[in-house]
Amino acid sequence: MATQFSVQDGKRWKAPFFTIWGGQALSIVGSQLVQFALIWYLTVETGSATVLATASLVATLPSVILGPFVGTLVDRWNRRWIMVLADGTVALATVGLAVLFALDAVAVWHIYAVMLIRSLASSFHGNAMSASTSLMVPVEHLTRIQGVNQMLNGGLNVISAPLGALLLSVLPLQGILAIDVTTAMLAIMPLFFIHIPQPERKEERAAQSTVWQDFQAGFRYVVGWPGLLIVSLMTVGINFTIIPAFSLLPLMVREYFGGNAIHLSWVESAMGIGMIAGGALLGVWGGFKSKILTSMVGLMGMGAGTLVLALAPSSAILLAVGGAFFVGLTNPVTMGPFFAVIQSKVEPNMQARVLSLLSSIGAGMAPLGLVIAGPVSDRLGIQSWFLLAGSLCVLMGMTGLFIPAVMRMEEEQSVVRQANPELI
Repeated sequence: MATQFSVQDGKRWKAPFFTIWGGQALSIVGSQLVQFALIWYLTVETGSATVLATASLVATLPSVILGPFVGTLVDRWNRRWIMVLADGTVALATVGLAVLFALDAVAVWHIYAVMLIRSLASSFHGNAMSASTSLMVPVEHLTRIQGVNQMLNGGLNVISAPLGALLLSVLPLQGILAIDVTTAMLAIMPLFFIHIPQPERKEERAAQSTVWQDFQAGFRYVVGWPGLLIVSLMTVGINFTIIPAFSLLPLMVREYFGGNAIHLSWVESAMGIGMIAGGALLGVWGGFKSKILTSMVGLMGMGAGTLVLALAPSSAILLAVGGAFFVGLTNPVTMGPFFAVIQSKVEPNMQARVLSLLSSIGAGMAPLGLVIAGPVSDRLGIQSWFLLAGSLCVLMGMTGLFIPAVMRMEEEQSVVRQANPELI
């Protein structure tokens, strides 16, 4: 019998939620280790940049292209069983790959296929967990939970690569795959005993609507909420500039600062440590009373840290380390409150659609930004792209403070909801 609890119970929500959250966190750790191990295997066995680029595309494109439709399905289906089946699918795919390695029969396309399955299952799982959080956590704690999530992401950025390298030195690849299967099973077990609330959905409407109609409803919902639409466009700007900029860090450290791999590790570790610190800060502090104000201040901070990297003298690598730390520190402060607003203000039966749509659009901007950032940086210098990214973030944060639709976002509703409450 699954445990029932009320999100209104200020004490009882913590144990069920963090039991689920802990299992999912372990599963993410296992997945990160496998991703590192597989990429390194492809690097050693093929030495091909094309193979690595294809692997990266296979691992990311499903969530970008199919993400909005995945969110639509998550809003229609039982979220607990979605998480169970997603984790179970990942485990089965990983077991199959481990068997192929044990038989020495693995081919590159097998790895591509498993990466594709894992990516799609992770998209279902992530959307189901995110959309369920608002039904499991009291609204006043959502920002803090986002801080904890951001802290987890930062921690993984710091430890996943060195831990994966350490494990590869003492275990065969099948051993790391076995760790992933174990963590997936640990994530599944609590789901059989703890109730995951389902959003209310009018049965008549659910029976009549198609997946495509539900997807269109989610799109209209976002477009019909001016504040949400504007802030979503800001996240597009972040993904278009910041992610490509930090993808160019290795070249910046080597060619501009004259550093080596050790110096690059300083900069990247500083950013990861900053994310941990920022997530912890948000988890304890909770942000300003206005979540959007917190996000705008964080966005300006991200821009300021990026500008430090852009303007640091070539002899001041430590200044770049400090800038990277500040970018990491303010990243959770920027993104955490924004997603907390969505979880607290968007109807539960619409959340997966909205979250997946925003994530897909934002993630899709990163590859486009990379295509443009490379030639621009080659022609004008890598600092030029960092200068663009930092300036844009500062400008967007400052501008957002003077846009009423943005600053009143937490008080407003989607036009779609106001005009058609029966469709939600």
